[in-house]
Amino acid sequence: MQLRDDNLRRLDEKVFDVLIVGGGINGASAAAALSGKGVDVALIDRGDFAGGTSMHSSNLVWGGIKYMESGEFSLVRKLCKSRNHLLENYPSAVREIRFLTTIERGFRHHPLVPWLGTWLYWLMGSGFTRLPHYLRPAALKAREPVIETGNALGGFEYSDAYLHDNDARFVFNFVRSALDYGAVAANYVESLGAHREGDLWVVRVHDRIAGTTFDVRSRVLINAAGPWVDEHNQLTHQTTEHRHVFSKGIHLIVPRLTESRRILAFFDDDGRLFFVIPMGPRTCIGTTDTRVDSPEVEVTDEDVSFVLDNINKRLALTTPLNEQDVIATRCGVRPLAVKPNGGGDRDFLNLSRKHAIDVDESGRHLSIFGGKLTDCLNVGEEVVATVQRLGIEVAYPDYRWYGEPPASVRDAFLHRAHLMGLDELTDEQAIEPLSTRLWRRYGLKALDLLEAIHRDPRQGERLIEGADYLRCEFELIRRREMVTRLEDFLRRRSKVEQVVPRTMLRDSPGLEEACTILFGEEAQQRLAEYWSAERGEIEADSVRGKLPS
Repeated sequence: MQLRDDNLRRLDEKVFDVLIVGGGINGASAAAALSGKGVDVALIDRGDFAGGTSMHSSNLVWGGIKYMESGEFSLVRKLCKSRNHLLENYPSAVREIRFLTTIERGFRHHPLVPWLGTWLYWLMGSGFTRLPHYLRPAALKAREPVIETGNALGGFEYSDAYLHDNDARFVFNFVRSALDYGAVAANYVESLGAHREGDLWVVRVHDRIAGTTFDVRSRVLINAAGPWVDEHNQLTHQTTEHRHVFSKGIHLIVPRLTESRRILAFFDDDGRLFFVIPMGPRTCIGTTDTRVDSPEVEVTDEDVSFVLDNINKRLALTTPLNEQDVIATRCGVRPLAVKPNGGGDRDFLNLSRKHAIDVDESGRHLSIFGGKLTDCLNVGEEVVATVQRLGIEVAYPDYRWYGEPPASVRDAFLHRAHLMGLDELTDEQAIEPLSTRLWRRYGLKALDLLEAIHRDPRQGERLIEGADYLRCEFELIRRREMVTRLEDFLRRRSKVEQVVPRTMLRDSPGLEEACTILFGEEAQQRLAEYWSAERGEIEADSVRGKLPS
């Protein structure tokens, strides 16, 4: 909590160049870009960072192949370039993965049509990934025996990319980068609204942990509250060109369905893309696409039945999946940017996730609509250019604010880890060596973990059963990752809550020790809060909190 307390004090002490409201992917990438280029930035979030849409994605970093059917080729080209850029600059976190797509009888196109589309997609992506392949049903079955091919006409295999870890962790690393560049950031700080005083924005904020209220001042205000952008604009009396409509999507986490490290793609009963995605020791299946009027959503029995019915039809499982197989769920909304007269029912399913930035030049206010993980670097660069146009000095306009440390540093870390025999500590159920995982999560700071293990071998012990986190990681997380509630770690800094059954997690003796490291004297309070009967209310409040985010 020390990091958060220090940042809260700094929020009240100075006038910032830019205050960003919302710590999802748009706000986090904007904060990293601005601070990396020398702008004085503050970032607040009413809940935890990445606590809304950014923690409920499919973990895909893709060029938007589905937008080709609606003819949005310029968007696909832009997203493919963005995907390639992420693959180049985040080789540990963003990786190429094969998609194995099955086309069934009755689909709106013969399999050769979308297969030819994958070749165009590959060309639009500058041939950056492996070549597509057309597959007959027998070849589909040979590559992935779990696929039910009795009703298949054929299929194809092509490449895109995905996040090897989890989406919320990827987003938080942008927040951490912003902090490293000198930004001030704090979670669980709610914006109650803002007004202009001369050339400044005065934002009234509420610390939802301590219960205190104070003002934060900035020259520019950015509304990056994700699905709650429209609601926050009402608090600041902003009129914008765009607004949001919402599509609800859910995923179910179930036991691992296949040992292969590829994504299985189908078209569900409604003709929409449906995925089977590897998630560490588990499998993620979904998603749904349901229009809703509010960003506050939950998983319903109908949602679960829809996903299970679709997956059981398309996989040749020895025993069909049922509700008891569901380990965890993911449920959020896609905020889709539309003009005031857009987003009608007729066009809803074809709406893309492209972002839009509306600017109030005289008021020095930005509203970021839409967006997705793939487009995050573009959002950061566009925000910098806009803020500079509004008169804020950008001291280092050419500085590259994103990307992993140089390969030479990674190689030095891996060499030292090899000399220590670090990978011998890898859990037998893990899908990658321990050294690879630590580098992906912590970058340069992974060297601190090697030093901790060298001093005390107990620091290399796994602490929570079923989760690949070492004792030394919790100390680093306590110092650097602003974990305020236990859920912040279990659900967002990690995906422990998504892959470890609740009964196993509850019975893990290491969870209490982890809480002691993270929270000190507040450990029992935070543990009790997590397991309390009102936990559902706490979660709902946290997600709703993304308003000021």
